[in-house]
Amino acid sequence: MILLLSDLHLPNESSPLREGFLRFLAGPARRAQAVYILGDLFEYWVGDDVGLEDYAPEIAALRALTASGVAVFFMAGNRDFLVGQRFARATGVRIVDDPLVVELGGVATLLSHGDLLCSDDRGYQRWRRLAHSRLAQWLFLRLPKARRHAIAGGLRRQSGAGKRNKPAAIMDVNAQTVQATLRRHGVTRLIHGHTHRPADHLLRAGTRRATRLVLADWHEDRMEYLAVDAAQGCVRRRLDAPSV
Repeated sequence: MILLLSDLHLPNESSPLREGFLRFLAGPARRAQAVYILGDLFEYWVGDDVGLEDYAPEIAALRALTASGVAVFFMAGNRDFLVGQRFARATGVRIVDDPLVVELGGVATLLSHGDLLCSDDRGYQRWRRLAHSRLAQWLFLRLPKARRHAIAGGLRRQSGAGKRNKPAAIMDVNAQTVQATLRRHGVTRLIHGHTHRPADHLLRAGTRRATRLVLADWHEDRMEYLAVDAAQGCVRRRLDAPSV
């Protein structure tokens, strides 16, 4: 069984979301062959030197999971693309590129955070190219910790305001981009997050039928992950409520 999840947006303060993720790591994840986290695990990550302290319980729980023999893979999202090798060494998690083709349940599947597929949002794509440049990251990571937190918080508020002023369609994936991406990688199944629009979509990639599965973003009343195996296919599951 392979488990996939994304868009938890764990804050750096106490939260039911953080408690839920710890339950996931200690429960369903322990019974999995592998876990894929497809970005935006954290609300924002301003560098390994800060994040390893801010999220110490999650770091320890991930280390315990990988030490138990479960393979865990992390793909950066638009909020936590600064997760680096110190995080990988501390947790035993393998950082992978976006996009990535893997075999899940006997089906070649393309995994992505999903923001690259939102090609209609040209303003965001320009920002993404800048934020992922080595020079911009090098400069940002040399700022004082408090300054980095302040910038990240400001960007988060700016992003929220910007979304309210954008047409909804712009913030979703572009159908032509999805089809071209599937054809380029030679697969008929795509799993991604980012858009916060969980659904199963049927489409065509050239002459072949294809499937696009959008992972759910987490909320206090809905902490969902996707389970994949050869027998059952892709099944959406919700994390059980904590026992009283």
